[in-house]
Amino acid sequence: MSAVFRITLNRPEKRNALDRQLILDIRARLTEAAALAEARVVLISGAGKDFCAGADLSELRRIRDSSILENYADARILMELFLEMRRHPLPVIAAVRGRALAGGCGLATASDIVLASDNAQFGYPEVRIGFVPAMVMAILRRNVSEKLAFELLAAGKLLNAAEALAAGFVNAVYADASFESAVETYAAELAGRSASAVRLTKRLLYHMDAMPFDAALEAGAQINAIARMTDDCRQGIDRFLNKE
Repeated sequence: MSAVFRITLNRPEKRNALDRQLILDIRARLTEAAALAEARVVLISGAGKDFCAGADLSELRRIRDSSILENYADARILMELFLEMRRHPLPVIAAVRGRALAGGCGLATASDIVLASDNAQFGYPEVRIGFVPAMVMAILRRNVSEKLAFELLAAGKLLNAAEALAAGFVNAVYADASFESAVETYAAELAGRSASAVRLTKRLLYHMDAMPFDAALEAGAQINAIARMTDDCRQGIDRFLNKE
């Protein structure tokens, strides 16, 4: 089995719009990836022209007609997906071609790496229907400047691929004609890194979010010591010393 575990949003006729079942399916696939010893990277992409264009119309109708408690329970399903992505032991890459809007943009933002086609478009247009992209704020706030975050959320500003790259919202932009091969190369290279080092790096990076400076340094020292004890580190040191 490949070291790159693929999750494809496969509703191209709906522009891969999110509904409850699709969110649950993504979560199930993430659980599956975490249990596979050979998996090194999770790659999320969309079938067809768009990554994910937001919520399914049927979901919007249900939101409109639900009670506050029903809507809260429903919102937690997406919240738990974002948490699972953040806490997942493997790096999660979003490969975005076409539109990533609203919840679809949240899915990209919650990923550890975002690779974009030059035709990609990102944004949170929820404000236009009086809705607040509330759950993604905690993640977006850590991705871009405060002023850009406000503009994206409160004005519904959309970013093209080049603008998203300049803002630090995405990691790389590739020509659409070569997008799939470029993504495959990127994912394979990341999958080829030390599995233990990448897992420990992800855990520490996000674990530091709420820590004061001295506690973050202490956590770094502890992970540093753990990393030194892994087979990957010892073998890497041996290779380096033998090369010298």
